Amino acid sequence: MTSGLIAHLVIFMVVLLLAISAHEAAHAWMSNRFGDDTARLLGRITLNPVAHIDPIGTLLIPIAGFVIGSMGGPIARIPLIGWGKPTPVNPLRWRNKDLANVMVSAAGIMANLFIAICAFTVFKVVLMTGAAQSIPESLQEPVGIFLQYLLTMNISLAVFNLLPFPPLDGSKILETFLPASMQPILAVLEQYGFIILMLLIYIGVFSAIINPIMTLVYYLLLLGVRQ
Repeated sequence: MTSGLIAHLVIFMVVLLLAISAHEAAHAWMSNRFGDDTARLLGRITLNPVAHIDPIGTLLIPIAGFVIGSMGGPIARIPLIGWGKPTPVNPLRWRNKDLANVMVSAAGIMANLFIAICAFTVFKVVLMTGAAQSIPESLQEPVGIFLQYLLTMNISLAVFNLLPFPPLDGSKILETFLPASMQPILAVLEQYGFIILMLLIYIGVFSAIINPIMTLVYYLLLLGVRQ
């Protein structure tokens, strides 16, 4: 592994840990706001990644995916994904359970979108003002890579979690609005949702969704910037 690839991997993991920690902490914070302090008492309302790391979903799979993806080949088409340790919630303690279910489920997505908006704003200002020239030359590339990963990863996580397949947040949001007659279908999806999700990612469905979105984001990012 070259030093350049190691540097990219380090930046990638820093951004991933921030994105996942913000996502899970937002779930915990919102659940606490609706009356369930389960996650708060377990120390999950924090950006400290130690509280949210899942050894496989946060470390093993993302690192392996990054390294394999850098080598090219068919597997490189699979988007880099990762997840944290699930945030424990007790819906029985929520006030206004339907609203709570939507808001708690959406909180992680909103946290990732907020970080993405901040990254986009900073990136845009840097590009429009030429502020990058004031950054030491040795740091210009790492800062650029950091902002790029911060923007791309948080948008990708937000969109990914909107997919209506268990165990993703989108399925929990959808559950609130579906009639009772659809609950058996959701029960089946809960059994096989992860397998279906991995299959959809492998055959490129997620890429087909996220690629146009990222193309638009980078078009807006570069709009008006002098080449």
